[in-house]
Amino acid sequence: MTTAEDRTIRLDSARAGSGPATWGQRAIWGVVSRLGDDAPRYNLPVELAVSPPRPADRVLADLTELLLLHDSLHTRFLPHREDGGEDGLEQVVDGSGELPVEVVRTGTAAQAPEAGAALLKELGGRAFDHTREWPLRVGLVESEGLVHRLVLVGAHTGMDYWGLGRLLRDLESVQAGATAASLRASRSATQPLEAAEVQASPLGRRRDEAARRYWTEQLTAGPRQIFGDPAAPELAGDPDRRFPNALLRSPALAVAVGQVAEALGVSDAVVLLGAVSHQLALSSGSDEVLFQVVVGNRFQPAAAAAVSTVAQEALFRLTDAGRDFEDAVRRTRSVAFTAFRNAAYDKWALDREVAALVEKEAAADHSYWWNDTRDPAATPFDTVERPDVPLSELTGRTEVTWPTEFLPRRNVSIAVDALTAPGALDLAMTADPAVISRTGMEEFLRGAERLIVDKAIALEGR
Repeated sequence: MTTAEDRTIRLDSARAGSGPATWGQRAIWGVVSRLGDDAPRYNLPVELAVSPPRPADRVLADLTELLLLHDSLHTRFLPHREDGGEDGLEQVVDGSGELPVEVVRTGTAAQAPEAGAALLKELGGRAFDHTREWPLRVGLVESEGLVHRLVLVGAHTGMDYWGLGRLLRDLESVQAGATAASLRASRSATQPLEAAEVQASPLGRRRDEAARRYWTEQLTAGPRQIFGDPAAPELAGDPDRRFPNALLRSPALAVAVGQVAEALGVSDAVVLLGAVSHQLALSSGSDEVLFQVVVGNRFQPAAAAAVSTVAQEALFRLTDAGRDFEDAVRRTRSVAFTAFRNAAYDKWALDREVAALVEKEAAADHSYWWNDTRDPAATPFDTVERPDVPLSELTGRTEVTWPTEFLPRRNVSIAVDALTAPGALDLAMTADPAVISRTGMEEFLRGAERLIVDKAIALEGR
């Protein structure tokens, strides 16, 4: 049996201010503000064991330090009209206020995980009111006077997946004795108001213009259609069709990707992007492919230390993608580097330019997405032992499941994510059934896995 109560985290004398939203904040706000009931799927929920269990006051004090450290955690967003009718967005950093905390009590510590999962679902299943609510929700599961589980739900306007990882690492530091002041003194971290100031500077405007110019050039040159023979074109006009979501969990891929990366002299992220690009060419019949690739945009240490929404999309266009797997991977590195350099821009300005190209039928098919969500600080073998068996045996442990279905997604034909799992690497794929069937989705995922694993097996045999 569980009982619940409400508590608060009180913030006083924190940094405060207001100004234009950053490019990253504008980009994600523009998405989630249009989603209505579907907005919660952009929330970033996480549930953690508190080990060893701690008193609630200590846990809340730790979280207070995080709010003091990262301005984005006590920021609201106010849309307004400016410049003769163009949409604008203001970020307001509150210097004081209260963050609600929901506390659930269980009769025994053994009930805490179940209660934590339920609380995560409840807090993560609601949309945020970005004009009134700070972009963080907190829940505690308490038993016998101690907190055993901590639930955090971030709004995507306040953080992206890389920012969430930074938040969790900072929480570990605070739990070990660090404070907001000591962490701030030990490193530089760009706060969103500072980032917005740079973006509005002459240097920022030049970067924005160069990035948008790169996008329009690549869209103009790219393929007008990638899948030439859609699976079920009659579904394209059905607003009620559901987009299947497939998940491939592969222990073999977790081992093989690093081996292939080392042999080819590239990162494992390049291997994965090269593999899905080559597989997209094989599956679609188009030798030229294009992905919108989500980029963390944390190339500088000060950006890497920030908890905020910085990630934006890069436009990655690979020609001759179906010619050869190894060749595709090697060329992916240089193409991705150029694309990533042009992954920070005023999204709303770019959207207007892209819409004009689409209206003139001069834009490439840019409805394919790649998102490598893996945290560089975490590996599949941090919590489980690395398997000591041949790759050929590990391939038999691959599983493909179908966790859910989604409402239709605007300008999405296929979206593939890479994720870290205990002892495995996951590839998650969501796709428009009008473009590719469930059978085609599974063949795509297994094909991308096979490209990398077969290459690693061949390397072992040398």
